[in-house]
Amino acid sequence: MCGNKVVYPSVSARENKEIRAKKHGRHQDHLLKYSKSSSHNTRAIELTPWDLQLLLVDPIQKGLLFHKPKNFSQNIQHLKASLSRTLDFFPPLAGRLATIEHDEDNALSFFINCNNAGVLFVHAKADGVTLSDVKDSLYVPQDLVNHFFPLNGVKNFQGTSKPLLAVQVTELADGIFIGCTINHTVVDGTSFWHFFNSWSEISRGSSDHVSKSLFFNVGFRMKSIVPFEFPSRNLRIKSLEKVAQLKAKASAEIEIENTNTKISSLQAVLAHLWRSIIRGSKYSSDEETSYRLLIGARPRMKPPLPQQYFGNAVQAGTVTMKAGEVLERGLGFVAWEMNKMVALHTEEKLRSFLECWVQEPKLLTEDNMAANALVTSSSPRFNVYGNDFGWGRPVGVRSGAGNKSHGKITVFAGVEEGSIDIEVCLLAETLEAMGNDSEFMDVVTLTCSSRCVANATF
Repeated sequence: MCGNKVVYPSVSARENKEIRAKKHGRHQDHLLKYSKSSSHNTRAIELTPWDLQLLLVDPIQKGLLFHKPKNFSQNIQHLKASLSRTLDFFPPLAGRLATIEHDEDNALSFFINCNNAGVLFVHAKADGVTLSDVKDSLYVPQDLVNHFFPLNGVKNFQGTSKPLLAVQVTELADGIFIGCTINHTVVDGTSFWHFFNSWSEISRGSSDHVSKSLFFNVGFRMKSIVPFEFPSRNLRIKSLEKVAQLKAKASAEIEIENTNTKISSLQAVLAHLWRSIIRGSKYSSDEETSYRLLIGARPRMKPPLPQQYFGNAVQAGTVTMKAGEVLERGLGFVAWEMNKMVALHTEEKLRSFLECWVQEPKLLTEDNMAANALVTSSSPRFNVYGNDFGWGRPVGVRSGAGNKSHGKITVFAGVEEGSIDIEVCLLAETLEAMGNDSEFMDVVTLTCSSRCVANATF
């Protein structure tokens, strides 16, 4: 950043070559299985419409940065052993997707075969890369971060032959990056971090068992036949105080509307972000814009699904407004529209989606997930910075290339209690305009990576 202006240089071919050399210089691959002590008798798990609709998109890729302990190479075997032990409690992750063919209508039924085929464990070294290169540099080549994750380019449906879980532990010059790629038909964000939390819990020796057991059986698991043929800037909200200020501003504005609605901190932050993106994108005032949120279904079902329910339990909801309305009606009104949309997702609406999808399956793709819309995934409620594997808490979180496209927004808890980290993928000119938006930057700390990805902390 030069003054108040943000510049986004491209990564040269030479830099890309150096990045690849740094990553691919030394690495070892292993296939790990859960031990014979697994207490699960589950052999096959049917997938729900929430799972099946994700067959054509990418896995979830999230990873954590750590300071490097002394003699870390001795910890690799421990990480492999603790991962194998953790798989005892997560047998689906060591399995594969399986199918039943229906020749009469050119369709397939998918399910998880808990056959202990194994997970991929990669140990890589990038001695020329430092923690600061990834965490603190103004320009972080996205290709560098992408190389910290295994199974790049693999789609979820390929889980019939590819591991459903792949882990890569990359040794940096002074740090460690643990990246996980998990098939998105098997987990959502809640289940992803449930696994990550459980692995770190066992690794640091807190217990030989996980504190939160898995829950598989639900009433809406049903066989679904799918018509199918096989074919980063970071934004950072500066502090809890800034988040509270946004929430208070939004709440004060909607009091004028005579409503008792309680706006959440996240709704206030995302409304602030949406307004800045519209200002930076130069929309005409009558142009329609959309914001798509992923809404957790676990607490909305009756009876509620346990938090440890393993699988996808999220529903997408969309707020659509004209660009001029988003800017003119103010922060509170936009946050209120988000709040009302979320409130509409009752158990009745969720069950209706499940039942209708079985009758008329529709698979999501990168194009129809983010078509003309901002899309937010993940949540600041996930326990990211509690993942201590035995050598200290993480110092940063990053996501991989999976499901990255224009308009994708990923939310994490920040390092500082109460802060929020947001990763956004936008056009370079939009990001540059946001960097010069004083109203937006008043509550944001900005770090940049190439390829139009930004990280911000609120």
